Amino acid sequence: MSFFIADAYAQGGLAGQEPGMSGFLIMLIPIGVLWFLMIRPQMKRQKEHTKMVEALAKGDEVVTSGGILGRITEVGDSFVKLEISESLEVKAQRQAIAAVMPKGTIQGA
Repeated sequence: MSFFIADAYAQGGLAGQEPGMSGFLIMLIPIGVLWFLMIRPQMKRQKEHTKMVEALAKGDEVVTSGGILGRITEVGDSFVKLEISESLEVKAQRQAIAAVMPKGTIQGA
């Protein structure tokens, strides 16, 4: 019955070509692009935020990540007390401080 169906033989892959440096570079280029466009800037912002949080001091005017503007009245290891009006103080995590504002920002608000 072999005269009706041709015999199938395994074909040799790409004759003489072996995976080389080009396949490795094709995978490495997108990783390099992601590093410089996404990962590196994010690490830089994180480092700047950590430095800003460590430098918080009593009397600084800050904005939290929730948008609350206040003056720091007490600084602890993990929390700060913010005076957001004359007789109202709230506790916030140090990491929740988004930005330190220039002095006098609260008077203008």
